Amino acid sequence: MRVWLALVLAMSPLWAAGELSNRRAPGFSLPDLNYRQHDLADYRGKIVLLDIMRTQCPQCVTLSRTLERVKQRYGDKVVVLSVVNPPDNDVAVRAYIREHKITSPILFDCGQMAASYLKATPQRPSFSTPHLFIIDGNGWIRNDYSYSAATRAIFEGKALFAEIDRLLAEKPAAPK
Repeated sequence: MRVWLALVLAMSPLWAAGELSNRRAPGFSLPDLNYRQHDLADYRGKIVLLDIMRTQCPQCVTLSRTLERVKQRYGDKVVVLSVVNPPDNDVAVRAYIREHKITSPILFDCGQMAASYLKATPQRPSFSTPHLFIIDGNGWIRNDYSYSAATRAIFEGKALFAEIDRLLAEKPAAPK
């Protein structure tokens, strides 16, 4: 019984979509450190892992390492984009990239893109990081995760790899 319960708890992040899922991903075009624009529409047909992060967040470092492993494992089938907001700036992002050997682009947002993904309101203007969105090839948010004890397996990789494998195995649906 204990083993079954442990298995159920470990797999639960895969079964239930986060509260910000099951909707079209808001469009955006944001610059990286080299002023190259990254437009979500350019990645249509691929799974996009969108990470809203901070350079001073310990859990964000864990997720960044996992996302680097995703890139190694899945190659160009999965796109990894991380997004920072003020007070993070180019100096902090350069240091983060250098220290943690990040190869995925880190994009700069002034808050509007993150607010649209996280459904921020004047009554609830702040959000926690990291927050990971899994966007399918048709541009729909299939799942999202805030860091917690219940979602740690996603942020550390094993459950994230299982979710990516499941999405890659699905027959592509016609665009909505």
